[in-house]
Amino acid sequence: MLLVVGVYVVAGNLVNGVSGGTKALAKGSVPAAYQTLVQKWGNLCSAINPALLAAQLYQESGWNPDVTSHADARGIAQFIPSTWATHGIDGDGDGDRDIWDPNDAIPSAASYDCELAKYVKDVPGDTTNNMLAAYNAGAYRVIKAGGVPAISETQNYVKRIRSLEDSFAAPVTRVEPSKQAAGAIYYAQKKLGTPYLWGGTGTAEQGGRFDCSGLTQAAYETVGITLPRVANDQYNAGPHPDRDELLPGDLVFFSDDLTNSRAIRHVGIYVGGGYMIDAPRTGAVIRFDPIDTPDYFGATRVTEDGAKALPTTV
Repeated sequence: MLLVVGVYVVAGNLVNGVSGGTKALAKGSVPAAYQTLVQKWGNLCSAINPALLAAQLYQESGWNPDVTSHADARGIAQFIPSTWATHGIDGDGDGDRDIWDPNDAIPSAASYDCELAKYVKDVPGDTTNNMLAAYNAGAYRVIKAGGVPAISETQNYVKRIRSLEDSFAAPVTRVEPSKQAAGAIYYAQKKLGTPYLWGGTGTAEQGGRFDCSGLTQAAYETVGITLPRVANDQYNAGPHPDRDELLPGDLVFFSDDLTNSRAIRHVGIYVGGGYMIDAPRTGAVIRFDPIDTPDYFGATRVTEDGAKALPTTV
């Protein structure tokens, strides 16, 4: 109890932290199978970077190389066949251009971005934003508008990808604390002692019980931030502080595969002193647990923009 009361003071006093970041990939944010590809091709031109390319791929497919959209967009980069016919490249040099092969599709996504950047290079404003707008609305509209056009879908797309970019980049300085952290902790504290329920989101029908990500989702919902339902998507709701930079309210994650955020299986809310509040497993109750275990994966400092940027389905 004293620990959590002290947390409110800490969280409340740290709302003026300094944000910052780099374009190196955050630990495990890109699945190990694709990390080398994203790192290499994300540096293809100055308009993109590995974190931005990762954000686009996550937004498009959630790293699923086998998905097909209702519009017949295919593979990890979600190319429509007609666009692929013009812009797909043989990224791995094996003699074919396979829309389903990430070794071709990821390089093609980077190449297509860089082509669009060339089309809009003389347009006023941020080249990367203009490139993203061209990706969404077409280069002609960006050129005609003299920048990101006044199309809500396009403006939202640009903001979404730039926000997601922050969640895939490894920060180089302390990232800004969440102003909603204390409220999320307060909610989680009130649930201490509640029995765990697999799939639980706290509804009356479920007796107000939660699983791990149901608890974190509900806690942040009380302060106006809507998180995805599952832990591995919640990891992308903001930038990733190092272990020695953790602040109360950060989400902390655990996995049996420390190279792949898509394998995350558990999440809790950090409260300080090396402890979190979490809903651990069937047969247990919501409680304080230490975070320094061999399966500790990393942390996310939840932001409103980061949460809003997350795709509804991945």
